[in-house]
Amino acid sequence: MSLSAHEMDLFEEHRGRLAAIAYRLLGSAGDAEDAVQEVFLRWHAADREQIETPEAWLTKVLTNHCLNQLTSARARRETYVGQWLPEPVLTGDPLLGPADTVEQRESVSLAVLTLLERLSPQERVVYVLREAFDYRHREIAEILDLTESNCQQIYRRAREHVAAGRSRTRVDRAAARTIAREFLAATLSGDTEPLIRLLTADAVSIADGGGRVPARRGPVSGAAAIARYLHGLFKPTAAKRAFIGDNPLFYEISVNGDPALLVEVGGEVLGVFCFDTTPDGVAAIRIQVNPEKLERIKARWADTAPHQPLPAIW
Repeated sequence: MSLSAHEMDLFEEHRGRLAAIAYRLLGSAGDAEDAVQEVFLRWHAADREQIETPEAWLTKVLTNHCLNQLTSARARRETYVGQWLPEPVLTGDPLLGPADTVEQRESVSLAVLTLLERLSPQERVVYVLREAFDYRHREIAEILDLTESNCQQIYRRAREHVAAGRSRTRVDRAAARTIAREFLAATLSGDTEPLIRLLTADAVSIADGGGRVPARRGPVSGAAAIARYLHGLFKPTAAKRAFIGDNPLFYEISVNGDPALLVEVGGEVLGVFCFDTTPDGVAAIRIQVNPEKLERIKARWADTAPHQPLPAIW
């Protein structure tokens, strides 16, 4: 059954919300877009005259698809090369969805998206729909075929798990704006002490290369260890210059609402360093260098060129 103009417009009206839900659930821009396309195909094949509430129907189809994806993703994570991190998205990208409340902004931070990996697929769906999109428990229960009381229990459990992983208070975004340039200056200083002062004592650094580019296989813990690791990573050598070719350019950006540093060489985005900032310092550095997880940032970065790099000598 072909789609009428009205039915096409109706789907397009909900496309952005569906994509934002899928991104929060799957942690991947590409997978989120694939999920929305799958929903569109099912919308096209459905008997739409029998669908009383298109928004609820579309959301249910999407969440059921994402539940299946999340279940299979757990098996894929076991064979993933190195550390797995969510795909970073430039702040302001529509894929991030609503950002009107503190809860909505927090729910799409890389820190929380990483924590959501610890939840069961059902807990993740309930948490995202309630926390980020303000669905009522009755609505979520209907989408997941649960009782309302069961939905409330799942939500409380999910919130407790996320809160336990987010033990520190984050700093105001405005206060964190200079962190990327401070980080760059510290790593290029040739001295580990400036970087140690920038980090919390129990900070952690995680790099995701996906087996496609060289990246540390395991996390680096502790300010001193991270400072030594990053000092070596940023230290120019003949081998690195031969591999990279041009001098790298560094840009202060915002990713998923948090400060970040983008590294570009020869017009190509090579990596993004994302910072989880607290009043005590940077508690986590998430380094994304997997090319597959930089595709969306690359596209939007190119669309918004030219950019002004930070002053740096490498």
